[in-house]
Amino acid sequence: MSGIRTLGVLTSGGDCAGLNAVIRAVTHAAVLEQNWRVLGILDGSLGLIERPLRYRELHADAGDPLLLRGGGTFLGTVSHGDPFHFQMPDGSFRDRSQEFAAGARELGLDALVVIGGDGSMRIMTPLCQRAGLAMVGIPKTIDNDVTGTESAVGFATAVQLVADSLDRLQPTAASQHRVMVVEVMGRSAGHIALHGGIAGGADVIVLPELELSIEAMLEHIENQLQARRYGALVVIAEGARFPDAPDQPGAVGPWLAQTLQARGVESRCTVLGHLQRGGAPVAQDRLLASAFGVHAVKLLAEGRSGHMVSWQRSAVTEVAIGRIASSGPRLVCADDPLVQVARQLGIAIGRGRG
Repeated sequence: MSGIRTLGVLTSGGDCAGLNAVIRAVTHAAVLEQNWRVLGILDGSLGLIERPLRYRELHADAGDPLLLRGGGTFLGTVSHGDPFHFQMPDGSFRDRSQEFAAGARELGLDALVVIGGDGSMRIMTPLCQRAGLAMVGIPKTIDNDVTGTESAVGFATAVQLVADSLDRLQPTAASQHRVMVVEVMGRSAGHIALHGGIAGGADVIVLPELELSIEAMLEHIENQLQARRYGALVVIAEGARFPDAPDQPGAVGPWLAQTLQARGVESRCTVLGHLQRGGAPVAQDRLLASAFGVHAVKLLAEGRSGHMVSWQRSAVTEVAIGRIASSGPRLVCADDPLVQVARQLGIAIGRGRG
């Protein structure tokens, strides 16, 4: 029905746990169920742009269960270099989309599975259209900010890391009666901070989308310290905004700890950074990766390209990829049910911005 004989698969954007599990599922379904040839493109779109072309053929042994457990992506990935506006070594920019298309033709690709975030979907959609490639997207991002899906591959593992870190930091906060500030990833969307903060028993959660003043935070922390005398935990997303705070990842957490310290509250900061991207995927990410990979191949086999696989209401489905490519990131809303849960648990979390 689809006319596909050779399928390409690549990972694009930032790495996260569960990518190898997706590649494993795509290869298994394509080779064993559809009898397609599968080529893994190395380092995202660069594998088709650079010469010589960089790829590896994937066989049924790509279903090795070790891939289910491994972090990162054995195909490699890049989070820079828009092929339509590609920066060259001399600093100039060039449209290299035709090189991508030529590379796809040289390999005989009929379709491409793109494992990426919302940025990758926006770039890869017109790129595949120009190359005449059928495309299906699979959402992956620890930020969980892709429109059209309730969960993306990598998110659950990142949240687990945050919760585990809070478990380890709580005893030292209690022992020394201090505030432990934990900065997590989330440049524009605070899903990691929200989910990880609730799961880890945070006292304060600071998100990019919701406004929480230093004064309100201080009052809440001081009340907690007076009532319980065993420290406090603050989770802050790297994109949280304050008038005097530095606007860069890895800086707002230390700034907040120093600000609290200057206001008389003993505070220390831990920046989790890229720890949230690494490690073996938790069970939920393995399940999601497996289901997404199989469904992506099913869509292509049915001739239904131009979709992104999606997780909605505890089931795998799909959404038109044009909707993703034209949308911004999926943000935490002030009326998000988990925001209400946080408030009912006595967590200071702020209100919607203006």
